Amino acid sequence: MVERSKVRVVIAKPGLDGHDRGAKVVARALRDAGFEVIYTGIRQTPEQIVETVIQEDAAVLGISILSGAHMVLIPKILKLLEERGLKINEDVVVFAGGIIPPDDAEELKKMGVAEVFGPGTPLNKVIEFIDESVKNLKRFKEET
Repeated sequence: MVERSKVRVVIAKPGLDGHDRGAKVVARALRDAGFEVIYTGIRQTPEQIVETVIQEDAAVLGISILSGAHMVLIPKILKLLEERGLKINEDVVVFAGGIIPPDDAEELKKMGVAEVFGPGTPLNKVIEFIDESVKNLKRFKEET
């Protein structure tokens, strides 16, 4: 297992959605589990989120979205990450959480989102997901 303190996780709230309780709960749980967590705050643009991932050299990006704009904002974030030279699931793992219908969740996974967590997901499931996912990133391959 990759040492959690070496894993930087950005938790981001894109768009106009101002509801951030879930994002803060996940951020705190990840921090308490030993990950280094950067929370962007609310109402971030896709460009701001991608810039934060790059500046913080994050291994994981968690996108919290409740606004219904997930099929616009998340693909844009994925595209911007790749335009900036980051390969999804090789350089950075992307997961999403919030109110995302199952059909949309499947479509997002086809685009590269590693997992979509809905309301009520136990926090240990998110932690386990990150532990498993980061082992496959280029930067941590030598350690596993």
